[in-house]
Amino acid sequence: MRRGAPQDQELVGPGAPGRGSRGSPPSSGPVVPVLVFPPDLVFRADQRSGPRQLLTLYNPTGTALRFRVLCTAPAKYTVFDAEGYVKPQSCIDIVIRHVAPIPSHYDVQDRFRIELSEEGAEGRVVGRKDVTSVLRAPAYPLELQGHSEPTPNPGPPSWTGPTPARHLQENAPQQLATSSFLLFLLAGIISVAFLLLPLQDELGSQLPHILHVSLGQKLVAAYVLGLLTMVFLRT
Repeated sequence: MRRGAPQDQELVGPGAPGRGSRGSPPSSGPVVPVLVFPPDLVFRADQRSGPRQLLTLYNPTGTALRFRVLCTAPAKYTVFDAEGYVKPQSCIDIVIRHVAPIPSHYDVQDRFRIELSEEGAEGRVVGRKDVTSVLRAPAYPLELQGHSEPTPNPGPPSWTGPTPARHLQENAPQQLATSSFLLFLLAGIISVAFLLLPLQDELGSQLPHILHVSLGQKLVAAYVLGLLTMVFLRT
């Protein structure tokens, strides 16, 4: 892994493979807090759909901001939507995939940098945040995965039918999974609704004042939404 200074980092993503991007020094003026979740990325080499994580970026300001993603090891990752714009008081999800989950990369720490800048080609940088990334080894050796347990020798046939209690126990995991999905769906809808509501000090809104929320409530909603999305991707 190349551990360069921030100015040696390269922009990663499908829009600019291998293109270098030197970070400019922070500009004078107001600084925007870079709100991302999770604060650290942990990839699992044995993840079923491939090692990937979801990074949620929230813009708490009243103007659109341009963002881009930098990395110290761009050859090891693919970033979907590595640069773009995030609307005012809105969030955007950035999918990051680890494309080299080999043993030599286990427990090696890389760094991503999220940069926010004003709109325009030469917009000044108004906020930065570094996010660490690490790839964890599989919980079980890869050579043992995909092999089912040996089937015991069949015994004499049993003519006893299953009892109703056993039938209920077999259906319990499916019912629990359905209930959990509905609960996650409800929490996600509530979080999105909070993010769409206007702030308490926002003028010109046609909604009644009781439906105006605070910035802290929006941050909590963005946190919960990012957590639910990450849990959904891991399953």
